[in-house]
Amino acid sequence: MMKIKAFLIICLMVCTCLVYAQTPKAGPFPDRVILTWSAAPTTTQSVTWRTDSTVRKSFAQVLIEGSSPKLEKPDAKEYEAVVSSLKGAEYELSNYHSVTFTDLKADQLYTYRVGDGTNWSEWFQFKTAPAVTKPFSFIYLGDAQNDIRSKWSRVIRRAFATQGNARFIVHAGDLINRSNNDNEWGEWHHGGGFINGMIPSIPSSGNHEYFRDEQKVLTLDPHWQAQYTLPENGPEGLKESVYYVDYANLRMISLNSQMIVLDSNSLKIQAEWLEEVLKNNPKQWTMVTYHHPVYSTAKGRDNKEFRDRFKPLFDKYHVDILLQGHDHTYSRGQNLPIGMSRKEGGPMYVVSVAGPKMYKVDVTPRWMDVLAENTQLFQIISIDHENLTYTAYKASGEVFDSFKLKKVAKDKAAVFTDLNKQKKE
Repeated sequence: MMKIKAFLIICLMVCTCLVYAQTPKAGPFPDRVILTWSAAPTTTQSVTWRTDSTVRKSFAQVLIEGSSPKLEKPDAKEYEAVVSSLKGAEYELSNYHSVTFTDLKADQLYTYRVGDGTNWSEWFQFKTAPAVTKPFSFIYLGDAQNDIRSKWSRVIRRAFATQGNARFIVHAGDLINRSNNDNEWGEWHHGGGFINGMIPSIPSSGNHEYFRDEQKVLTLDPHWQAQYTLPENGPEGLKESVYYVDYANLRMISLNSQMIVLDSNSLKIQAEWLEEVLKNNPKQWTMVTYHHPVYSTAKGRDNKEFRDRFKPLFDKYHVDILLQGHDHTYSRGQNLPIGMSRKEGGPMYVVSVAGPKMYKVDVTPRWMDVLAENTQLFQIISIDHENLTYTAYKASGEVFDSFKLKKVAKDKAAVFTDLNKQKKE
């Protein structure tokens, strides 16, 4: 009997290991289901998923959530997916499927599923953006990068547990460590799990999403366009890695800082594009996300050309918050002119890290008002008309940093209140 029990335990362990090892491989059932936006969040929603290469035709079904179990056609509207293939030297051929639901009602809860007509995902839910200004919150995450499944997963899940009604998630680059590594992308999707299928992602590419091809050309990981269906409102040659999304009274802009810091022509193109997007911005609040900090927390990582060209635009057009990654620390400082002399008001610069890779804060003079080392964090940003509340949480859920901004006029910097000082008083 003992031998039989031991044998069964070993078999179970082997099967578990095989399932774990084979998780990144695609099958006929949809996996890596993720929401993004490619058009207006009020009336559209994009969804992308993966299968093996045998699934050449696929669909997505959607309908307004009515709490009834009767969800299939004819109640659900069906869309045929656009299918593309992806294969690498170290991973098998897979198909990626994408659909953009259109003509949706604003501020409405929908339910949807994806599949090939036989093999279907579970039914997910999403909510469209409001057509008028309403309070909302979103999640901001710094680098995931390393030990994604084992050590980053709990951070995005704690963020979801803290603000399950978040309207989107901003990822500030280096979502994985080794570009074009399908196993690492599998870990990233595993960490987000059903969250990715319910809350749209707004990702920015980092240096670890890039590699140099055989001709030494800097190349964005092909997984990027395969798995994310993003706006094509950026400059030519950078579409879907440079873009903006308007949600309620916020304009969220994503830059490709890897190309900015390594390609002088891309720096010029993105700066010109950004100025037009800022100049013609009808929204009350403006945020920009990118990977490489304008002000670094570490020696030898200064991005002077990036700062010299872009910071005047952030100041001129009263960008409210810069959401950054790359430096694997936490830091927060406000309105830092070139030379780092302080004055009241101006953009807030934030660097954060969600994954386990950590650096030291060793830059002098220190530009930040709040800093942390060796700490995994997530951030919740809430906007209620002219009021914005920013809160950084440790992976434990403990509040680490918090401040408020009040927008008194669109052509002026928001008024800052440090909530950390209020708590101490």
